[in-house]
Amino acid sequence: MKMRTLGINGPQVSGMGLGCMRMSFADKPADKNEMINVLHQAVDMGITFFDTAEVYGPFTNELLLGEAFAGLDKSKLFIATKFGFAHSPQGTGPAPSMGFDSRPEQIKRVAEASLKRLNVECLDLFYQHRVDPNVPMEDVAGAVQDLIKEGKVKHFGLSEANADQIRRAHAVQPVTALQSEYSIWWRNIEEDILPTCEELGIGVVPYSPLGRGFLTGTIDKTTTYDKSDLRSRNPRFTPEAIDANQVVVDLLARIGEHYQATPAQIALAWLLAQKPWIVPIPGCRSHSRLQENFSALDIELSTSDLRDIDGAMANIQVMGNRY
Repeated sequence: MKMRTLGINGPQVSGMGLGCMRMSFADKPADKNEMINVLHQAVDMGITFFDTAEVYGPFTNELLLGEAFAGLDKSKLFIATKFGFAHSPQGTGPAPSMGFDSRPEQIKRVAEASLKRLNVECLDLFYQHRVDPNVPMEDVAGAVQDLIKEGKVKHFGLSEANADQIRRAHAVQPVTALQSEYSIWWRNIEEDILPTCEELGIGVVPYSPLGRGFLTGTIDKTTTYDKSDLRSRNPRFTPEAIDANQVVVDLLARIGEHYQATPAQIALAWLLAQKPWIVPIPGCRSHSRLQENFSALDIELSTSDLRDIDGAMANIQVMGNRY
């Protein structure tokens, strides 16, 4: 497995991580034993970087990883989880619909609970899942700094934060990684967030690097989704948007012919070529998709191919908001 360093002086992790959310959240439930097998296969392949969060389920995704990795040498794994969504007063756990809660006392409560569910002594990477407008970034960073001093967290991360928020947090406690949506068809972070991360030595962890499946080439305007699938409510996945955006996948497929690669592999190879400290976390629920995604680490796109992709994308008007 090719390795990458998160940021300038951050930890070494597998060149791509595995997003685990869909294994137990936001889709039709998957068989737990099958997902444990996929996680074991990932470890056998050399994948070390796994992404979860307390809100996925809630709680069930962390529990899945805790069970799957029981008995393994955790020092060889790098597990990231997240805090930041408010918990239901009924005690059912966090939910995006409940809003945000990054009060320092809540951050510490979440950390303690995540440690137990993941069955680890220390959280490798603890992200703020979304910025809480009611809590200063300095207070958030200070709370995670306390957890680092206590030996309960190794690295501090942010998700979907802007450049100013990143700087403010980083001034209190160095930020190891920023998680953000980033792919060929969502490049908004290139204007000021990527340069900020490069300046401060922060790694970038793109989620949805395959456009929630669209860039795999397996979706067309006739594809339908169960109402439990987030894409059933996503403007990008209406038949009109899919039809208008098909040119993106056609481009990836044409380039892929030269590398005997799939559109998904070319999309991931493009992302890997942007910066050496970018570590995408594509999600999957099958061994075949796992192998397909991680084979992209062996593809090095030529300067000409990268230029052709950038030139073509500059002329494509992608229809549909990302949410």
